[in-house]
Amino acid sequence: MKAMILAAGRGERLRPLTDTLPKPLVEVADKPLIVYHIERLAEIGVTEIVINHAWLGHKLEQTLGDGSRWQVKLHYSAEVEALETGGGIKQALPLLGDKPFLVINGDVFIEQLPQIQGQTLSDASALAALRHHQAYLWLVDNPAQHPEGDFALADGQLSVEGEPKLTFSGIGLYHPSLFDNTPHGRFGLAPLLKQKMAVESVAGEYFGHLWCDVGTPERLYALDARVRAKQLRD
Repeated sequence: MKAMILAAGRGERLRPLTDTLPKPLVEVADKPLIVYHIERLAEIGVTEIVINHAWLGHKLEQTLGDGSRWQVKLHYSAEVEALETGGGIKQALPLLGDKPFLVINGDVFIEQLPQIQGQTLSDASALAALRHHQAYLWLVDNPAQHPEGDFALADGQLSVEGEPKLTFSGIGLYHPSLFDNTPHGRFGLAPLLKQKMAVESVAGEYFGHLWCDVGTPERLYALDARVRAKQLRD
């Protein structure tokens, strides 16, 4: 299974850190956010990872290189202007192939990759999860900055309607067919997912491990302290 890490955002709320650094290269406990993702993907056997970029994308390529130090192959999908999540994934489809692929936001921190109903992410589990769906999303508890949540989860099915709502983690498994009949260029992923939820084509589950949307300096510093403290305990 291939994976994609979304790294094209400007990181406005993390300025001035992101004035000279793409957001996924911001460090937590002396390691860039995106490197945590690469390491964890490599651990489960993912060997090809696509990284899209726009703002200061050359720094991502300079820092990460071809991925050989993690025993993976990194591909880069450069965007002249940020295409939003949907447009960015669609542009990268030729690099992702015709099988289900995993997508992770480059600006979130997770202590471990999610599983699919207790199964490690792999080609087999991905194909099984998307046998009757086009997307499989992981939801987390609503953080303080997003108390209203995004989607309801009932019997493994995601919906815009219903309560309680949980927050989309920014981690999803997608079948390439999800992007059939979508425009070229810039478009958002959320409206597309909501359309597919209306026809019961989006499944998912709850992700209960450490997750943080590193969107502000305050959240970054709090996460850094938490990770360093855990490293000391371990």
